[in-house]
Amino acid sequence: MAPFTFALAFLLATVPICVHADISVIVGSWSSGSMNVQTGSGFANPAQTSFTYPNTSGISYSFSSQDSTTEGDPWYEIARYRFTSNGSQPNCITAVMNWVHGTYAQADNGSIILTPNGDGYQQIQDPCAAVSNFIENYNDTELLANGYYTFTDPTLGLALQLYAFDGSPLAPMYQVSSTPNMLPTQQLRNVTVATQVIQRRGNGVQSSRRILANWTLVPTAAVVVLVLAVGSSLL
Repeated sequence: MAPFTFALAFLLATVPICVHADISVIVGSWSSGSMNVQTGSGFANPAQTSFTYPNTSGISYSFSSQDSTTEGDPWYEIARYRFTSNGSQPNCITAVMNWVHGTYAQADNGSIILTPNGDGYQQIQDPCAAVSNFIENYNDTELLANGYYTFTDPTLGLALQLYAFDGSPLAPMYQVSSTPNMLPTQQLRNVTVATQVIQRRGNGVQSSRRILANWTLVPTAAVVVLVLAVGSSLL
């Protein structure tokens, strides 16, 4: 058997891929690893701009469904707790708690576009930075590249594989609930922003981020929505 044929046969036998699947397969709540990080009320408290720290790091995504009684696009919510090491300074480990929600839609090529609602935020802790602990707004539009699929893990059950904008795989997530565990799908906080920093990433995507100065708890008020412009070549 030719090497390519053998590799393809091995892939098909071991990875139950369902590329370009009906987007309804992602509906529900998903969590990686030990599943300690989960969306919903146990992770973020937007009214207090605070977090409840899980026992371990991880990511969690929730997606609602689109039905005939819902107007507009369906909603998503993301909860992330991640560590970043520093090879030159091993004691300088950065921890990031991140929460964001908004609406999502599927592009013609199958990619999923996540558009934030404008009230997301994150907490960054870096013991070696000038400011070791601070909270800032997080409202980047995100692109989940084409090729998501679900599969069944023999131990943990139904799993979801998503891919970042550059095609790199996110950590596999396992289904916590077939219905989404989310905070209310509405404006949950209003923020007053101070400075704005424009960053251009290597993939041609430009992001706009603003450092949080203070916040006003007016859930029904309008907010400044920070948008990440996704290059049309990625869609």
